Amino acid sequence: MIVVVGAGPAGIAAALAANECGRAVTVIDENPAPGGQIWRGDADQRWVVRFRNSGIPLLAGARVVWGDPVSRTLLLELPDGARQIEYETLVIATGSRERFLPFPGWTLPGVFGAGGLQALAKSGLPVQGKNIIVAGTGPLLLAVAAYLRGKGANIRLIAEQTPAASLWPFGWNLAKRPAKSLQGLRLAWDLAGVPYVPASWVVSANGEGRLQSVVLNRRGTVVTEECDYLAIGFGLQPSTELATLLVGPDTLVAATGDAELALLEGRAAGYRAAGNVPKAAAMDPDLRRARAFADELDKTFALRDELRHLADADTIVCRCEDVPLGRLEGKDSFRDAKLHTRCGMGPCQGRICGPALNFLFGWPDTSQRPPILPARIGTLLAEDQGLRE
Repeated sequence: MIVVVGAGPAGIAAALAANECGRAVTVIDENPAPGGQIWRGDADQRWVVRFRNSGIPLLAGARVVWGDPVSRTLLLELPDGARQIEYETLVIATGSRERFLPFPGWTLPGVFGAGGLQALAKSGLPVQGKNIIVAGTGPLLLAVAAYLRGKGANIRLIAEQTPAASLWPFGWNLAKRPAKSLQGLRLAWDLAGVPYVPASWVVSANGEGRLQSVVLNRRGTVVTEECDYLAIGFGLQPSTELATLLVGPDTLVAATGDAELALLEGRAAGYRAAGNVPKAAAMDPDLRRARAFADELDKTFALRDELRHLADADTIVCRCEDVPLGRLEGKDSFRDAKLHTRCGMGPCQGRICGPALNFLFGWPDTSQRPPILPARIGTLLAEDQGLRE
């Protein structure tokens, strides 16, 4: 059996491709419904509809906490217990999460990840009439701002850290890609009248008990803007914990990117998992084009050096263990920081502070070990209890 971990665009595409080749497939996802972060709550999205109509089993609300590449077994934690599942071939399509960078006030209530605030709004958080600043970098800011505006939010401005001199060539190249250009025009229409300010970034967030205002560097001028919410995002970080633990000859990893690249990567991985190499190889030209666009995005929206110097000594870097930047100075690695400060050892296991420390100090986190997520003791005992499918 082929097991696909992740029911976002890449996971759905992989499952459908393998199923198309006549292989038995099971999909695992920690969310209650398929779609991932991109299509969360969009039951009418055509790929989601195709997946639902395919009859492919979905283990929803299931988190993979451990895996053994030798026995080809995954240990899952579900709301009502635990179970183990065996696989012949494993496709890992665990997507990405937002990358955060520390700055004074970033832990205040009212400061959200851009995608996180969008997800909360999709889940029912009222944003109508709220004054919101969207800041950080990349096209995700535009998509989030457009969605929130569609829900009635007042988008004060979009602060993009990339300078205009880098955005113009990107826009020109975008014009050569009709589908991407159409997406851009739709976003421009949806955001008509909203200031989009390049070469701008958040310096600090301020408020008594919750967010009340944001200090911005706007093209070299420091200004203060009042707001109810700050939606901030500095790009995406691939969720590679499971892949790091399990990568092997019978494991395929669908890469991360926008929905187009995720679907292509997922389909190719699904065909290869099913042993249909010709169909996977036929996708190579489309994959090369999509990957080239992803590389172009990474180059255009590379983080500027000024963002390394926003946090001061008292700024919390590890939110789980309340470790400020000052306690990390002088450490020579993420491991050294963990040993002396417990940085990265809280419930998120370095998923938030790890990428930030990599950007600030160049420290990679190479210490992945099971369980890859916090788990109940009963779940960790499941291996000895023989809960095997």
